[in-house]
Amino acid sequence: MPDISQMAESRFLKRADVGSGKLLTIASCDQQNVAKKDEAPEFKWCLHFAETDKPVVLNRVNSELVAQITGERNSDNWGGFKVVLYDDPTISFGGKLVGGIRIRAPKNKTAPAPSKPPVAELPADEDEDSSVPF
Repeated sequence: MPDISQMAESRFLKRADVGSGKLLTIASCDQQNVAKKDEAPEFKWCLHFAETDKPVVLNRVNSELVAQITGERNSDNWGGFKVVLYDDPTISFGGKLVGGIRIRAPKNKTAPAPSKPPVAELPADEDEDSSVPF
């Protein structure tokens, strides 16, 4: 029998949807109304993925993590990056452990390409002493 958290329908990803880890490809980031039916609208930033119709609602920490993973502070540039969403039981809210979804880089992720080209090394001066180790 499934856990009761799996029985409630949701338009957004939940902890039970991601379990110990789900690899997803970011499609886009936009604002969505997260309010329940018949409540005043409440807009929050959400990540959409290529592999699922359900977005994840972003909090401050997860937004910063995605920026760190992608090397991009502008969410318009996050598309195409892969991330892992996982259930983190240590997330607290209002002073209580409530658990939630956390985002991390895939384990085999390579570092993002530098945003600025590296400075080219100048050729060594032929008159310099090549025995100097620096």
